[in-house]
Amino acid sequence: MQMGFRWFGSDDDPIKLEQIKQIPGVKQVVAALFDVPVGDVWPKEKIAALKKQINDAGLEMDVIESVNIHDDIKIGKPSRDQYIENYKQSIRNLSEYGVKVICYNFMPIFDWLRTDLHYKLADNSNVLAFEADKLTDDPQEMIQNIKNNSKGYILPGWEPDRLAEIQRLFDAYKDVDAAKLTENLKYFLDAIIPVCEECDVRMAMHPDDPPRPLFGLPRIYKNRDDMVKIEELHESKYNGFTICTGSLGENPKNDVPAIIREFVKKDRAPFIHARNIKFMHGNGDFHEAPHLSSEGSLDMYEIMKAMHDSGFDGYVRPDHGRNIWGEDGRPGYGLYDRALGATYLNGLWEAIQKSNN
Repeated sequence: MQMGFRWFGSDDDPIKLEQIKQIPGVKQVVAALFDVPVGDVWPKEKIAALKKQINDAGLEMDVIESVNIHDDIKIGKPSRDQYIENYKQSIRNLSEYGVKVICYNFMPIFDWLRTDLHYKLADNSNVLAFEADKLTDDPQEMIQNIKNNSKGYILPGWEPDRLAEIQRLFDAYKDVDAAKLTENLKYFLDAIIPVCEECDVRMAMHPDDPPRPLFGLPRIYKNRDDMVKIEELHESKYNGFTICTGSLGENPKNDVPAIIREFVKKDRAPFIHARNIKFMHGNGDFHEAPHLSSEGSLDMYEIMKAMHDSGFDGYVRPDHGRNIWGEDGRPGYGLYDRALGATYLNGLWEAIQKSNN
């Protein structure tokens, strides 16, 4: 297991690489180029500069999150072929600089959704939360709420250029149901996976978050059965998954440790987001929680044990956390609570290793 930490770059992240370096056990930075428009080729010079910056801080950059997929590919427009060619070239360019895993998602319009970016907990910290009855029928209103509460940060998956044309996107997706979206995913995978095999770069698809249809938009990676269907679209270990314990765990019917065991053993899970959530109201609503099992609804010990017992040797990072100790930065991506999470996860891993030995 290689522990990583997501970083949004020196221009848009108050967290410094020097601080990440001080987190015990963290050797990898999960990074991306946020100034390259979706659909464009990632230039080698920008990749090289990002890698050098990370390496100069004594850290590695094996995982990219994310190389976002243009909506024309998801919708299935004729223009998708050019965007796919650009994506293939980005894979080649990233492979030249040692990237081994690309995390991506295939969610229409919204990469993730929360109804509150600063939900207050009893300890006076605040977290991301989702409460279904706070959803409005108007996506524009929801977008405005998110933007107003983002602390001025550009949130991943909520880039202003896309959100500025939200009605056009909804119109473009009106005829895309789950079957059509799956068909378009297969078209994409059939095109890029041979390049991934040549370059030894593994694709790791992120689950839908939350794993339910919203605003009439289809969702195709919600559970174990969806994962089986996706792996069958193109049989290759390079067609893999990011197993996000929080996203999958948001549906209490999903047995997250069992999913980890199955897909790690099949060598289809090179990347894991390890986070905890807490259910509230008894109706599937949830808020993000500290990583400890006792603080949330997911058993993080069993999750880490499933990783260990199935022979997981890929990349993992703590995901989402509280704003604590006066921190007031990017919602969901503070330094302190994610650092505590990384330390806790490493402690569980060490204890499981030693108890097995």
